[in-house]
Amino acid sequence: MRTSIATVSLSGSLTEKLTAASRAGFDGVEIFENDLLASPLTPEEIRARCADLGLTVDLYQPMRDIEAVPADEFARNLRRARHKFEVMRRLGADTVLVCSSVHPRAVDDDALAAEQLGQLSEAAQDFGIRVAYEALAWGRHVSTYDHAWRIVEAADHPALGTCLDSFHILSRSSDPKDLEGIADIPGEKIFFLQLADAPLLAMDVLQWSRHYRCFPGQGGFDVAALVRHVLRTGYDGPLSLEVFNDVFRQAEAGPTAVDALRSLLVLQEEVGRSTPPVPVAPTGVAFAELVTPDAGPVSAVLGALGFTRTARHRSKPVDLWQQGGARVLVNTQGSARREGTGLAAIGLESPDPTGAAHRAEALLAPVLPRRRAPQDAPLDAVAAPDGTEVFFCATNRPELPNWRADFADTGHAEQGTQDVQQGSRRGEHASGDPGVTRIDHLALVQPWHHFDEATLFHRGVLGLRPQESVDVADPYGLMRSRAVTNADGSVRIALSVGAAPTDDTVHAQHIALATDDVVAVARRFREHGGRLLPIPANYYDDLAARYEFADGELERYRELGILYDRDAYGEFRHCYTVTVGRVFFELAQRDGYRGYGAQNAPVRLAAQHLAQ
Repeated sequence: MRTSIATVSLSGSLTEKLTAASRAGFDGVEIFENDLLASPLTPEEIRARCADLGLTVDLYQPMRDIEAVPADEFARNLRRARHKFEVMRRLGADTVLVCSSVHPRAVDDDALAAEQLGQLSEAAQDFGIRVAYEALAWGRHVSTYDHAWRIVEAADHPALGTCLDSFHILSRSSDPKDLEGIADIPGEKIFFLQLADAPLLAMDVLQWSRHYRCFPGQGGFDVAALVRHVLRTGYDGPLSLEVFNDVFRQAEAGPTAVDALRSLLVLQEEVGRSTPPVPVAPTGVAFAELVTPDAGPVSAVLGALGFTRTARHRSKPVDLWQQGGARVLVNTQGSARREGTGLAAIGLESPDPTGAAHRAEALLAPVLPRRRAPQDAPLDAVAAPDGTEVFFCATNRPELPNWRADFADTGHAEQGTQDVQQGSRRGEHASGDPGVTRIDHLALVQPWHHFDEATLFHRGVLGLRPQESVDVADPYGLMRSRAVTNADGSVRIALSVGAAPTDDTVHAQHIALATDDVVAVARRFREHGGRLLPIPANYYDDLAARYEFADGELERYRELGILYDRDAYGEFRHCYTVTVGRVFFELAQRDGYRGYGAQNAPVRLAAQHLAQ
């Protein structure tokens, strides 16, 4: 299907918005009136610019407060409309969006509304223009799509149809039955379809609409269900995005446009209108890669955690540290970063690495160019919205290229092999003590303007399942977090965004390591010189009030800085190392627990701010 985007969805000047939409791959645009008014270009020049960029002008919008008004007011409206129609003719736009009136003089009279919309459409027809009437969710008298359609039907004018907007429809009701009335509208009378998602919020619908819309697949609305209903009518116009979002208005137009088109590609797949390569959900975490200018500090932390440096890359300054099924790469190549150590890449075990790469490219996440020695295994990677490289891996599978073969074993390889074969099953360190078994989850803090994009990327490109979004209190604001997982929880990635655009917490990523005995591993870490994040005594006083513990249990947690939580499925014990550069480690013991310790996150964040 053809795709379109409203210029209000992107930041910058009108020419910047048009360029971004074209480069992303959109077929057309809706020209938002404010963008035209603020542009130094004439309508003819904008029309030519769109043609040069391969864009059609699919809609001019919005025309407000037209219908169901006293005669003197409507006369002024017709004069205004004829002027706009002339501008549209110069612009090359053949459809105008008319929103249901919020004018204080508007009356609750469907017959009058139909009559005046008919007159408006008669005037539009003289200019070769169609009128798409849309019900605003906060319209003074018309606020539902079926009410708007009844007025259009009563007017019975060939140049008058309706515009369906997913936000205005779904913000009023999430009941699937309320979409069934779309089937009563002939497809040829649906002149336009505007799409937006939004997080589920309890707030005034006008403020919700103006500030919190997002692209389909990034919020809580079932946009796909609405589109399916519309397509069954025979609608053959474009899928167009109209998104008012404070963050998008401040972000770069280019990446936002790519994110926008990706949302429509995923949506078209969901409604059966396209068949990109099928999703290839990852089955595990092959490795996490740290980039550092100085391997010493992070190597000391890994050693204290019980990791062993088992191998080194044959052609690059990259060491492989391993314990159980957990692998951490430490890369000192090109690491002149002032920020210090950071999480730069993750390797995801894939049942079909080539298929995963093809899926990514089809959804506008091209495979990254890489310098590769002739003997290196071919290993494809794409960039997540925050810049983290995501590799599609096959570890020790004879039928596929093995990234592990690029590493030459060190003298400790035997111990590392033993860890992989035995530790991941028994949760034991090579010495027989409890140890780290695998990577439990990765926590990636997103740049302020990439959070919604990251959710769609991990769902659409990587095939992971988004969980509910939660807000976590930070001493300097709120941190928003949303986890994405595969079906069995062997891949867990917690996406979060800092409290504000300049929040320093945006730089802190972390790797959570699974263990069957967090007390033993934390104690051994400390005995080997590791520093655990101190947790305030007040936290443990509160734990004593909320839960009952065995004798001495709470004292052990207090001594080591271990936090505790439980949900309907089990218990969670976890603690944190101090931050090294821009990364820290978490030791996590899950006993059936399915969450990520959100209850404890405010305490952890406050402790980290204090430590810094």
